[in-house]
Amino acid sequence: MRNLFLSILLTSSVLAWAGDVSVSSPNNQLQVTVSDAGGRLHYTATLDGKQMLLPSALGLKTSIGDLTRDLVINNSELKTKNYDYKMRGTKASAANYQANCLLLDIQNKDGIKMSVIFQVSNNDIAFRYALPRQTIGRKEMKRVRIMSELSSFNFPDGTTTFISPQIGPESGWEQTKPSYEEGYSADAPIAASSQYQHGYIFPALFHLPAGWALIAETGVGSNYCGSHLSDYQAGAGYTVAYPDQGENNGFGSDFAAISLPGETPWRTITLGTTLKPIVETTISYDLVEPLYAPSTDYKPGRYTWSWLIWQDNSINYDDQVKFIDLAATMGFEYCLVDNWWDTQIGRDRIPELSRYAQSKGVHLLLWYNSNGFANDAPQGPRDCMNTAIAREKEMKWMQSIGIKGIKVDFFGGDKQEVMRLYEDILSDANRYGLQVVFHGCTIPRGWEKMYPNYVASEAVLASENVFFNEGAAIKQPFDLTLHPFCRNATASMDWGGIIMNKYLSKDNKSRHSRKTTDIFEMASGIIMQTSVQCVAMQPNNLEELPQFEMDFLKGLPTTWDETRYIDGYPGKYVVLARRHGNDWYVAGLSAEKQPLALTLNLPMFAAGQTLQYYVDDKKTGEPTLTTLKVDKKGQAKVILQPNGGLILKQQ
Repeated sequence: MRNLFLSILLTSSVLAWAGDVSVSSPNNQLQVTVSDAGGRLHYTATLDGKQMLLPSALGLKTSIGDLTRDLVINNSELKTKNYDYKMRGTKASAANYQANCLLLDIQNKDGIKMSVIFQVSNNDIAFRYALPRQTIGRKEMKRVRIMSELSSFNFPDGTTTFISPQIGPESGWEQTKPSYEEGYSADAPIAASSQYQHGYIFPALFHLPAGWALIAETGVGSNYCGSHLSDYQAGAGYTVAYPDQGENNGFGSDFAAISLPGETPWRTITLGTTLKPIVETTISYDLVEPLYAPSTDYKPGRYTWSWLIWQDNSINYDDQVKFIDLAATMGFEYCLVDNWWDTQIGRDRIPELSRYAQSKGVHLLLWYNSNGFANDAPQGPRDCMNTAIAREKEMKWMQSIGIKGIKVDFFGGDKQEVMRLYEDILSDANRYGLQVVFHGCTIPRGWEKMYPNYVASEAVLASENVFFNEGAAIKQPFDLTLHPFCRNATASMDWGGIIMNKYLSKDNKSRHSRKTTDIFEMASGIIMQTSVQCVAMQPNNLEELPQFEMDFLKGLPTTWDETRYIDGYPGKYVVLARRHGNDWYVAGLSAEKQPLALTLNLPMFAAGQTLQYYVDDKKTGEPTLTTLKVDKKGQAKVILQPNGGLILKQQ
């Protein structure tokens, strides 16, 4: 009888009063409460009875009216969602989404209406706004500009941050920023001002007194602008902020424009008393749907990349042959030909190079500049991706010569006009069977599911910086032990290279050294999630690496059916388990300065099972391959060396 009553409650519309309305997760441990007290909308959240979010604002300022004040909840409705879906190229190949939903009908003193929708799953909160068609005065409103958003995230005192600052428009090298490539804080005070006074980017990780919170957004395509977080304001927290007017070289709007009825993207909050829900969340994909069908069966894989170490001078026919041959020797699927190929190899020789690659069982990926307006980046090919006519011509040509993917670089910010360019490139590329990687770009927001030919984005201070300066090389272990809890937790990340050279130079003897061990680099190929992974080997590595390292890299998977958090702390160390088919891989990375002894719980392996154990020798630091047995409790004792790694896999 009780279950029948609950079923009726969750599918019926009930009259609400000015006050509080609540919705809980399916397991009843996470609760969100929304209030319209004082004519202002705000929400709070508790997990296991502990306060995770203090009163946080809701509301929009629009071209048809102010929906931030003098508001009242007119009606509320509770519903449930429960569905399974499959994914391609993410941390898991399938997921089940169960959530309780709260739909609130809101009205201001002038009678202007909107709805707020909350969906609460066991560790995730998602909310967005919906605006109906409505008559104001004598005019039916069929379109609206969303000028700003009051949505905020207000955490308890004592919260610390793992967040990256937003940088101002047309800054950085050749005015190519913002490009989501700034550094991250590590347990910084919540009230610290952002470095550039432009707030912070998504995703943003917070260490709360009672647990952890990860904030992001999903479902942003041509339908809206991308957003970020404002600076922290005492008593109010962080507010959703829209793009700076100067982004995209000043072209385009710093607001969002939608037709009515219409909805905003989802704001997401993942909460956990431990880091497990943060690492394992699929909320970015739970809330979105594919926007078109794949035109072909897109293939995951590994690629070689000359540019990372050999740089611009390597973009010539003969050097690219060397990296194609390297990919063929290793059994890798792709070779990326980077910037300047149109002039340094010549467009007329690319078909010949592509035929050579295909004769070796390898396919080419080609680099492109996104356009010639948003910044001053000089690299070519230029002006091939920024108009429909140019894309059609270029992509048809690529399909005709067997090119399988593109890397498009240097975008202009988060304006809706720029989001439309991302979507147009992806949609057009799909017609010609091309996978897409973005660099110098914004973060993806559910794109792996929305766009079936989308692979990954850089949107991180990536491997090229390890080459450019020794400071980034020193910081690499911090970065790669942070991103599984933040940047890579919400979307695929093209870090751009499992680096196997000891030195960041073509001769592998000069310039600065790599600061990580070989096992760290190999394990990073499991920790960093993207379905087309760069293994930045150099031809000299074929003669230098131990055979067991070569064998591991030859068999490295890039797609995963399941991901589990094992242990870690952001910026210090991380241990994850990922399943590919029936095979489990456990990988660990350390940024600590001293050896780290861990006892790992490994329920994916049988008690007594003997595993291959890739680890750094505790005396010499050299890579070793040995064995390790899981004990009767399903545990294994391991040691992570400073800037080192580990890998466990079935024999």
